Amino acid sequence: MRKIILSVILVTILIATFFSNLFLSDNPTPTEILKFDTGDIAWMIVATALVLIMTPGLGFFYGGMVGKKNVISTMLQSFMAMVIVTVLWIIIGYGLCFGPSIGGFIGNPFPNLFFQGIGTKTAWSLAPTIPVLLFALFQAKFAIITPALITGAFAERVRFWAYLLFMVFFILLVYAPLAHMTWHPEGFFFKMGVLDFAGGTVVHMSAGWAALAGAMFLGKRKEQKVNPARITYVLLGTGLLWFGWFGFNAGSAMGANGLAIQALGTTTVAAAAAAMAWVFLDKILGHKLSAMGACIGAVVGLVAITPAAGYVSIPHAMFIGIASSIVSNLMVSKFPKGKIDDALDVFSCHGVGGMTGTVLTGVFASKAINPAVTDQGLIFGETTLFIHQMIALVTVSVFAFTMSYFLFYVVNKITPLRVSEEKEELGLDISQHGEYL
Repeated sequence: MRKIILSVILVTILIATFFSNLFLSDNPTPTEILKFDTGDIAWMIVATALVLIMTPGLGFFYGGMVGKKNVISTMLQSFMAMVIVTVLWIIIGYGLCFGPSIGGFIGNPFPNLFFQGIGTKTAWSLAPTIPVLLFALFQAKFAIITPALITGAFAERVRFWAYLLFMVFFILLVYAPLAHMTWHPEGFFFKMGVLDFAGGTVVHMSAGWAALAGAMFLGKRKEQKVNPARITYVLLGTGLLWFGWFGFNAGSAMGANGLAIQALGTTTVAAAAAAMAWVFLDKILGHKLSAMGACIGAVVGLVAITPAAGYVSIPHAMFIGIASSIVSNLMVSKFPKGKIDDALDVFSCHGVGGMTGTVLTGVFASKAINPAVTDQGLIFGETTLFIHQMIALVTVSVFAFTMSYFLFYVVNKITPLRVSEEKEELGLDISQHGEYL
């Protein structure tokens, strides 16, 4: 039955792609533009490539943390996100996120099915100096890494085909609405004045809450305490993530400009400060200074600065990095691991880190850094932005957790989410893929 369904999907996509130019509108929806900025185009091409490399970097980061018999499966979950989400994005994902707004909550995908109207002669309204095709490809990389982040929570026990099905549902029903509400000029959060420079709510909070839902739904692993397979993989993955994050944050300035430089600086200092705070706190609490701790701390800092990167000063970015690192470190140590098996602490690091960054954006956002800020943060004596950030935090948290839990339930009804005890004991590398290190 699975082979028949997959065959039907492939044939349907093939036929729809072949006939798309005949039946779909060829009229571009973005604003016509006469001249682009070649410097902005060059930087955004580089930034797009940088963001893409984050996903294999995440594969190394997660793959090094799991047990040896699950390394390939864990890394492949990230790799397949690049495959599945790219195709899904071109067919319908971009339109759901950035198509004409339907009530401020979702985009109309039909004008842009199969990237119709997405070319090199027009521009997206909020990125007027680059072709809309480049903007769409840049945004695709954000969609790719988000479901890959979730995989760390249910590592070592999920059936691979069930994960792929969940990933499709998650992009369509969780990621797309949040991206539209936050980044589309007619989006609900955007019009409210909520600030999320590069994905604190859209990417990290959504992934963190979905990870918690997945860990709760799938239940605990038979063996929760495993020796990490390759700490060197974790170090390599952290380096790739940090490197790629410059495209993630600085690229969200949509051009080679002063705002991109500011985001580059805040990203650098937040990651470094968070890594420092994590290992210092570990030492204060009586633990050894570990490579794993330094890597996790750096990633937490990168997560937390993401929503604030283009809105805060360098010193405030340092504060955000240190504060988020302390909060996530304590969350990891206090998380009820005996009851909820979030295997790689995705919620405590990405979810909590994203929430911390969202809140602190409402504290430190400054017009002096970014003139687009209409309401400044609490530290400047204004309260409106902070209130709006908190409303977004609560709304995104409830929506992402509830919808993700529902999607896990639906997928499990279609095909079992969890492997059998025998296959879990054997390891997912062998049981799911017939491969091993």
